[in-house]
Amino acid sequence: MGTVGLSFGSPTSGAGFDVSTTVASIVGNLQNIETPWKTQLTSLQAQDTAISSLGTLMSNLSNDLSQLTDFTGIMAQKTGSSSDTNVLQLTAATSSAVAGTHTVVVNNLALTSSGYLNPISKSTDTLSGSITLQAGSGTAQTITLDSTNNTLSGLAKTINSSGVGITASVLTDSAGSRLSLVSGTAGASGNITISANSIVDSSSLNSALGYNKTVTGKDASMTVDGVDLTSSSNTVSNLIPGLTFQLLAPSTKEPDGTLEQVQVIIGNDNSAVESTIKALVSDYNALVSATSTQDGMDSSGNPEPLFGSPTLSLLQQQLLSGLNMQNPNGNLDAVGANTGTTLTGSLSIKVAGGFALNYDGAAVTGSEASSGTLTSIANAGDTLAGSISIQVGTGTTQTVNVPTTLGDNTLAGLASAINTASIGVTASVVTNSDRSSSLSLLSGTSGTDGTLTVGSSIKDTSVQTIKVPTTSGDNTLAGLASAINSANIGVSATIVTKGTQSTLSLLSQTAGSNGALTVTSTIAATSEALLGYSGTSATSTTAATGTLSSISSACNMLAGSISIKVGTGAAQTVNVDPANATLSGLADAINNAGIGVTASLSTDGKKLSLLSGTVGTTGNLTVTSNILDTTDTTVTNVNYANSSDLSGLSSLGITVSKKADGTLTF
Repeated sequence: MGTVGLSFGSPTSGAGFDVSTTVASIVGNLQNIETPWKTQLTSLQAQDTAISSLGTLMSNLSNDLSQLTDFTGIMAQKTGSSSDTNVLQLTAATSSAVAGTHTVVVNNLALTSSGYLNPISKSTDTLSGSITLQAGSGTAQTITLDSTNNTLSGLAKTINSSGVGITASVLTDSAGSRLSLVSGTAGASGNITISANSIVDSSSLNSALGYNKTVTGKDASMTVDGVDLTSSSNTVSNLIPGLTFQLLAPSTKEPDGTLEQVQVIIGNDNSAVESTIKALVSDYNALVSATSTQDGMDSSGNPEPLFGSPTLSLLQQQLLSGLNMQNPNGNLDAVGANTGTTLTGSLSIKVAGGFALNYDGAAVTGSEASSGTLTSIANAGDTLAGSISIQVGTGTTQTVNVPTTLGDNTLAGLASAINTASIGVTASVVTNSDRSSSLSLLSGTSGTDGTLTVGSSIKDTSVQTIKVPTTSGDNTLAGLASAINSANIGVSATIVTKGTQSTLSLLSQTAGSNGALTVTSTIAATSEALLGYSGTSATSTTAATGTLSSISSACNMLAGSISIKVGTGAAQTVNVDPANATLSGLADAINNAGIGVTASLSTDGKKLSLLSGTVGTTGNLTVTSNILDTTDTTVTNVNYANSSDLSGLSSLGITVSKKADGTLTF
């Protein structure tokens, strides 16, 4: 801060104190302090506005996602229709309804009990007496007329306010006026009962107002999916779970005399889901566009408020990875699970963000120098990315980046960069016994003072080629899975077997889009034919028989074994004799085993039949064949299919925009 000099002038000059100049100097110095604060405040306010705007867009996207992940909301909404809306009209389908088709036959509609008292000539006539009414099993009530209710309208008002469960009204036409009574309960359970009635028209010779029943209450009758059901009301709820429908008329008769079957179809409300997905894509694109705008300049060429902000970069990364937070995975085509299936070829596998090379260091003992290695890689020339941080003892941590020049972004290039950095560590590339390569670090200081503390963000971003082992017995799915797992390429392989088919599944060890797998398969499977067994059960007078699958030639070579069980006896295993590995040799082996079964060949020698030596069900055969025809083989290509990658959005109709701006299309 500058200083303000106060000058009062010469004692003899008479000039006095220059107040204006002094005040201007003070204000100028204060403004020099205030201006940077104002500039910083303006910048912070602009950032706050930008962040608030992004927050609103994120909130919109979050609402869209919550609707699509709430399986009691939009995802559960249903739509419905009736094949004949003159008979039955669907009025509601809740989330508890199950999509499907129901058949409804309406036998009769529900009826509500009703009746009326004899008409009188004038609605204003004076009435007297009493009436006792009851609706269904409700409480009977007696209405006694007096001077306050001794007209038709007064009687109607008294009945309506009594709570008896009957609605009364006065109906008037050219024939006179009458009191109409309608039960408040539909169906058979709401029938009106008049147990006593002494009401007379005092103005007309005490004419009796007798009760006339017009409609007897009746329940609606219908069959739903063949089940006889009833409803007291024509508004039917939850007879079919989650559905409400209105019965409008009985089913009409078909030409063959049967009643029409109304089809009630319940489906998922896909239109609401589609609308929400459209909104999600629109809101996602708006957020991506807004973040991209903040990553550039405004119309005046000035940086946007969040330009270069790490918060903006983090948000962009999370948006991209949020498209797929699963661990990407996929599988090869299924191949035969029997031991006669062998593989040839290779898999090319690339993990989108590369796979991590972690550091593994040994503890320092005595006067040894600290050392360790990065995860080994199959090819020393693989392209690397990232950096490594190295601290020797308690010294300063040094960071060395993988060189970006093509050809230097390898293990050798990284080793050279570390050695050039002169941080007291020697780096070298080591070739392992399995021909893989790794980066070795050796501290230049012995003992604990030279202990290495290493942090690695190095990733191998190259395509990895895994070949099917050529050794017999290892050239199988199991051998290929073992080769992938031991290669440490950020992908794990497992084998899934269902019935006679096995498939190899790949799972990225990195979640989200950075773990997306790109796999190319040149694998071919060679399968030896498995000779299946087909048999017939014994009867009380016949013995059980069966045959193996036919082979193309009697000279074909076989391998494997067959398990044969007679009745409840012990299963016997007969192996193919390598010295006579034909169908004829197998027949001889079975006959010589003495297991109570006769094996014979067809006339052309291509099919083997078994005959139980025991007649009746006690001689039934239980046979499991593991016999392989090693002469006849088939070769099939084994391709790879993604199960969970970014492209999986296409099943919802969502694809990544061809504009390459990070937006989506639907």
